[in-house]
Order: sequence, then structure tokens, then C-alpha cells
Amino acid sequence: MTATAHDVQVLFDRIAPIYDQLNDWLSLGLHRVWKQMAVKWCQPPSGGVCLDVCCGSGDLARLLAKAVGTDGQVYGLDFSTEQLAIAQQRTLASQPITWVEGDALALPFAANHFDGITMGYGLRNVMDIPTSLRELYRVLKPGARVAILDFNRPVDLTQQAFQRWYLDHLVVPIASQFGVREEYAYIFPSLERFPTGPEQVALARQAGFSEVVHYAIAHNLMGVLVATK
Repeated sequence: MTATAHDVQVLFDRIAPIYDQLNDWLSLGLHRVWKQMAVKWCQPPSGGVCLDVCCGSGDLARLLAKAVGTDGQVYGLDFSTEQLAIAQQRTLASQPITWVEGDALALPFAANHFDGITMGYGLRNVMDIPTSLRELYRVLKPGARVAILDFNRPVDLTQQAFQRWYLDHLVVPIASQFGVREEYAYIFPSLERFPTGPEQVALARQAGFSEVVHYAIAHNLMGVLVATK
């Protein structure tokens, strides 16, 4: 049975209290490096206005805030109220971040508004990837970039087998210890439906982006789609 938007929203509300701790365990802390890579590829300018879509507990948004500085502004958007509550708790008063509850398929922002956008582990979970990409394109300023970090779906059969082993024998058992086995068992089915890197590039071009590159990282387990308006 295919998950609905409500199912995904409930899932992320439920795992919110342990989300960051689990990510640290499952990636050996490397998810923080991957997020720094995504922000670097996004190229947020000092003093700029940036957006992190599907912000979760706010890691990427805080990295964007550090990049734009106190003269800039960052918006972190998510549809999970529980994730946003944690993001708010972890935000320093000096960080120029506004947290917004909203839908990645209907961003509540004007066109040509942002100097840079990031998205971490969100594109795989939206109900309509082409619509999500069109929305990202709409709210970006001309010449600005979006960097989208997510699991990569490798084409190589050996890498596919290793990824399946990693998810089945490391991710799900560790998640089980935290009482969220079902919530993390969904990753592989969602990954099977997720476009490959080349397919993501094609979809981004169809959404209007002029320059698009997909970088496979972490031995092809993860990927970052970088697209310029």
C-alpha cells in the first residue's frame, strides 16, 4: 500500500524526539558532513535570504543561517509540527531563522524570492516530485541554486545489494532498539520508487532549471541534486 501525505506526516511527528540521535547512529555522524556539502553546493550568499524545505529538526537551516550571517534571513519549512517544535527549541536568539509549517508542494512564498534553497531527505517523501521541483524553481531567484540531499538509488546491482543489506541489517535493527522499526522499514520501499540520479536531473530540467548536476556521495549510498535557476 502506498503511503499518503498524512501517513508520512504522522511518521515524522512520531520519530521527531529521536530523529537526530538515530541519524547520528545510522550514519556514524556523517549526515552532518553531507549536510555541510549540500549547503556548500547551494552557495548561500552572505546577507542572503534562504529556505530549507522539509527542514525537520533544523540542521540544514542552522547551517544556512551561519552562512548568510546576522544580516541574512533563513526560513525552515516542514509539515511536521513536532519536528518544528524541536527545531524552535534548538534555535539561538542570534540565529536569523523563521520556522514555518507548510507544504513542500505549495510553498507559501512569492516567486523569485530566495537566494538559495536546501532540502534534506524530503524529495523522496513528497507525494509529487515534479510539483515539488516546480515549486522550488518558482521561489528561487534567477541564478540561484537548490541543493537536495537524499538517499541515492544506485544503478549498479552490487551497490543496490549493499544498500539493501545496509538498510535491512543496520538501519532497521538499530531503529528497532529505539522502538521505531516500522517507521524506518519504510525507507527501502520509498527508495525503490525514488528516481535515480540521472532521472532526477531530467525531472529538474523539465521543471525549468538550466544547470543540473547529481552528485553521488558516500559510496553511492547518498546523493545531492544541485540545480540552478
